[in-house]
Amino acid sequence: MVNDHLAYMFKAGFLGTRAPFFMDFVTLIVALLPFLVAIAISFARNRHYKVHSYSQIFIFAFSVIVIFYFEYGVRVGGGFDTFMKDSHVSHNYALFVLIFHIIISLITLLFWGIAIFRAKKLLQLGKHRKVGLFTFVGVVLTSLSGIWVYFLMFVY
Repeated sequence: MVNDHLAYMFKAGFLGTRAPFFMDFVTLIVALLPFLVAIAISFARNRHYKVHSYSQIFIFAFSVIVIFYFEYGVRVGGGFDTFMKDSHVSHNYALFVLIFHIIISLITLLFWGIAIFRAKKLLQLGKHRKVGLFTFVGVVLTSLSGIWVYFLMFVY
């Protein structure tokens, strides 16, 4: 099923739920993400624009890596149905919440990428702050909905 060096991903997690390690790790990162982004935003508010820029790029890149790690774990681990099998929550309800989470996450990732890669152009147009605020709200919603999905799959 899994290479020996990746078997750790599917061992019991560290949050005390039914989730495997990789789900606990990703959920912890997702829970911390709004705080990390808020810190990066605070650099811009304090006129430390280079630190703001580099920290946003780092957090974005790290998030993309975490998404790939998560997707690998889900695919190799059997997918949504496999992780839902021990949940006492309605499959359709959990699937609805998951789809909601995915939509928010994808829109947020798109706007975050635009805010980073088109920052200079957006600054010239006076729109960087607006796109950044939209992105931050998306990061918060992604975090909350991701934690919600985790609870539905592994706690309830």
